[in-house]
Amino acid sequence: MHQTAHAEPAAAAHAQMPISDVDVCIIGAGPVGGTLACHLAQAGIKVAVVDKADLPPMEDPDFDGRAYAIAAGPKAYLEEAGVWEALPLPSCPIEDILVTDGRPGEPASPLFLEFTREDANQPFGWMIEARSLRVALNASLHTTPEITLLAPAEATIVRCKEGATITLHDGRSFKAKLVVAADGRKSRLRSQAGIPLARLSYGQTAIVCAIAHEFPHDNSALEHFLPAGPFAQLPLPGNDEHPYMSAIVWSDHDGLAERFAALPDDVFAMQLQRRMGNNRLGQVKPVGRRWTYPLSAQYAQRYMDTRMVLVGDAAHGIHPIAGQGLNLGFRDIIALSKILITAHKRGKDLGAPELLARYQAECRPANMLMLAATDVLDRLFSNNNPVLRFARDVGIAGVNRLPGLRKAFVKHAMGL
Repeated sequence: MHQTAHAEPAAAAHAQMPISDVDVCIIGAGPVGGTLACHLAQAGIKVAVVDKADLPPMEDPDFDGRAYAIAAGPKAYLEEAGVWEALPLPSCPIEDILVTDGRPGEPASPLFLEFTREDANQPFGWMIEARSLRVALNASLHTTPEITLLAPAEATIVRCKEGATITLHDGRSFKAKLVVAADGRKSRLRSQAGIPLARLSYGQTAIVCAIAHEFPHDNSALEHFLPAGPFAQLPLPGNDEHPYMSAIVWSDHDGLAERFAALPDDVFAMQLQRRMGNNRLGQVKPVGRRWTYPLSAQYAQRYMDTRMVLVGDAAHGIHPIAGQGLNLGFRDIIALSKILITAHKRGKDLGAPELLARYQAECRPANMLMLAATDVLDRLFSNNNPVLRFARDVGIAGVNRLPGLRKAFVKHAMGL
């Protein structure tokens, strides 16, 4: 079976150096693939990482408005992988989450749900800038002894029962016991393995950006449900120029979202303000770039094939309504790491079908449950039906009055 991961030709400078065989070859050095490589390498597993993009060891990209919400479980994993301590920029804890419902330009419904510091013994999550994680990952990939980093590189992968052979387009080749497809939503490895994919479009586009605001956010996040889609504000660390900053994920109808994103700063700020449901941040203004992402859910029918597993976006994509997308990918690699590290300590074959089946059994049902939950939430909240509005407001307020249920929600969302 031939599998190909395309990328730009590898740098000529590396052409003469032979590549040693590895235990695991990871295709894709994004947050999920890159962190998995660092974690496995810490346990003495030999890893090769192939990525089509150049990954210079010391990147210093400009602030671009994108950030990740990292749940408590994934944060501990990033620490174990040695990546968290390499973050060049501060993170910001999320210690309070307010969930409200409303319409643009109107105050939020008086029925609300609030997760507070009393609901958990640590922050619900941490906000980190996307560029900060990229810099930390690149530095770790370059300095961890057990990792062979091949980027920018293009590879052809042949998998059979005995193992996988990875051949770069500069002619060099090496062997691996297991190939991990961490090559994103449009995974070439997934489609070449003939793994069916189900897709579900939401007719929504997310606008992702950062804002500076007048008053401090007090490490508090907002999830405000609107008829066209959810609007989230997530606390960011400030800087000298903007002491108070937050990340925004605003979902709206396809076509409309792109028009909003293209508005001049002052008009865009006004539209943002109309969607917050409260004035607790005071005046706001956009900072950095604005990004738009069409929203859809997707799931692979299986997470494994001969000598291969899917992780992260290659396996699943969900609505960002609960901020769980990247954390779901981290949950995949937390489970996969445990299985592979235990097998490695016992001298087992890391690509053995029973190990891959165990990974799939542990992750796929839980991921499907999360996909179904976010799908139901979006359908329940992204509409203006008065009966549904009343029911969900009462439901939100009901959960707010049940501390046990609140704590259970929180524990699951934190990945603990």
